[in-house]
Amino acid sequence: MVSMRSMAQAMSIALVSLSTIIWLLTGAHGYGDWESAHATFYGGSDASGTMGGACGYGNLYSQGYGTNTAALSTALFNDGLSCGACYEMQCNDDPQWCLPGTVMVTATNFCPPNNALPNNDGGWCNPPLQHFDMAEPAFEQIAKYRGGIVPIQYRRVPCLRKGGIRFTVNGHSYFNLVLITNVGGAGDVHAVSIKGSRTGWQPMSRNWGQNWQSNSYLNGQSLSFQVTTSDGNTVVSYNAAPSNWQFGQTFEGSQV
Repeated sequence: MVSMRSMAQAMSIALVSLSTIIWLLTGAHGYGDWESAHATFYGGSDASGTMGGACGYGNLYSQGYGTNTAALSTALFNDGLSCGACYEMQCNDDPQWCLPGTVMVTATNFCPPNNALPNNDGGWCNPPLQHFDMAEPAFEQIAKYRGGIVPIQYRRVPCLRKGGIRFTVNGHSYFNLVLITNVGGAGDVHAVSIKGSRTGWQPMSRNWGQNWQSNSYLNGQSLSFQVTTSDGNTVVSYNAAPSNWQFGQTFEGSQV
């Protein structure tokens, strides 16, 4: 028998997905105009070298991000708060290397500066440059491999995700480290609260990337989460984790 919570969760995800599609079709993305930047690539032809990364997502294949991903320069990374944001980009004004069309990517990593090299010759990710180091398969959708580095235009767009937000609970008693993935809408999480079945709502602090931390003792309690993205949208996932949850498990909640 399907529980009322499961039915409500499914309806919430369906409604949000429909509203996001309408949002995209009407062009009301609300994230601003095209901006200029540059792009390079890394990670190999299968993007295996992009796994892990400064956002904490780990295996990007199993997390659903695939190979359409990018590492962001300091100017864009926002100390990890941009993790999960989605960008549409196109190669621009370089007919020798550009290909037609656009590609959507998710921010999953950090491109560190290289202050030993000048900004225009190897120090592509040095501040204040806006730069995307893209997974190679994503880069090759908009530019030729031999281009190496190309000028691009980019803009923020809503993230389209399958299913609900996922919460992976790591750590140990009195140190709950929750990795938050598969966030739709704006995609980048800026605030999280957690609630045990025997506690009130408690704000979590961001440890690194999209790993959020609580020092409360929550063992043996069902867990609810409140997630707020950069655009101010908040979604609540009630009892996403049952009371018999274990560290290392992943649970699915509602969607933005």
